[in-house]
Amino acid sequence: MILVALLYYQNEKKLYFDLTKTKMQNVASNISSRIILVHMSGKKTPIEDLLFEDDYNFSLYDSNKTKIYGKIQDKLDFSKKIIEKDKYFILTDNSTYGHLGVSYIAIKDNSFYKTLNELKTNIILIFLIIYSILALVGFYLAKLFLKPIKDEREKLNTFIKDTTHELNTPISAILMSSETEELSNKQVTRIKLAAQKISEIYKDLTYTFLEERDEEIDLKEISLNQVITQQLKYFEVLAEKKKIKLITDLEDTKFKIDENDFTRLFNNIVSNAIKYNKKSGFVEITLKNKKLIIKDNGIGIEDKKIKDIFNRYYRATKDSGGFGIGLNIVQNICLKYNIKFNVQSKLKEGSTFSFDF
Repeated sequence: MILVALLYYQNEKKLYFDLTKTKMQNVASNISSRIILVHMSGKKTPIEDLLFEDDYNFSLYDSNKTKIYGKIQDKLDFSKKIIEKDKYFILTDNSTYGHLGVSYIAIKDNSFYKTLNELKTNIILIFLIIYSILALVGFYLAKLFLKPIKDEREKLNTFIKDTTHELNTPISAILMSSETEELSNKQVTRIKLAAQKISEIYKDLTYTFLEERDEEIDLKEISLNQVITQQLKYFEVLAEKKKIKLITDLEDTKFKIDENDFTRLFNNIVSNAIKYNKKSGFVEITLKNKKLIIKDNGIGIEDKKIKDIFNRYYRATKDSGGFGIGLNIVQNICLKYNIKFNVQSKLKEGSTFSFDF
């Protein structure tokens, strides 16, 4: 912008200088013509009447370069056509050829540098206006471009806080329950629940951040119903604690998928169904016709939030803790194996997750 402003200023300065010079030359020629005409006609016209006031000061000089009449006080070098000073310039002309004793005409410009100062002011003003607009636009765009980074940073900060909290709870439960040498059944149950919770956290975190998914896995068909039956044993203690009834209707279903991936998918859905359920509620798990349906009568999800629940770090509710990565893992697994999934939910009535294999 500075370079453009300088180039524009230099161009306008040269243009206006040439324009002013041409105009002054025309004025000098006009005065010279008057002098010659008066001399040749024999009229006796006062020499001061041959000059006229405009934007210029005039002076007339004889052949000895002595001023005959005029307001210019500068000492002039008549060998130069243009004499430049700090705040003005003077044009000299010798086209009178000695008529009426006038050999030289000098014209002093009074407006050129004033106009240049106005031009500088206008350029600086326009520069500042454009710079301010660009600065505002740049600030807005920078803020717009940095917003995703800022959002991710806030999500990361929240994630770290949630991780600390989520790990602290089961670890504290284990420490408190193992203070005595002889453990009661209640203490053992607490330790099992806490250990299971830590195991779930570990699996989710390693899957999300540490596992290399680019490695090819030799997939083979597994029995989904057997995996579900095995995994439900880990949830019995958690379900019993909240007095939640686990209802199953499973038929033999085989699907080519990595067992660990299916386990993560299933565990995350069932874990949420129990975690966000109410006391004495139920979780129905149905596996028929290559379709897995997990239904609960828990707190449900608002309609406007359903589209966001699979986004990483997103949590539809602050109840029961969590990181907001479980359903994102489920979505990634479904996309990886082309599993069609659907969610239906009503607030305070429950949710239904269905998966077509």
